[in-house]
Amino acid sequence: MIAPILDEIADEYQGKLTVAKLNIDQNPGTAPKYGIRGIPTLLLFKNGEVAATQSGRTV
Repeated sequence: MIAPILDEIADEYQGKLTVAKLNIDQNPGTAPKYGIRGIPTLLLFKNGEVAATQSGRTV
């Protein structure tokens, strides 16, 4: 699972970056907005724009 890794990154880089997790079942408009077709999907944002995306089991 990616959640523990994201938690570790959030702790290590606190104050330098923001880590957020979103349940797409509870936020159905988000997946189509960002072209998410599968879970898990990791989106990296820079200056409010998607800078990188990784989907699937390799996340």
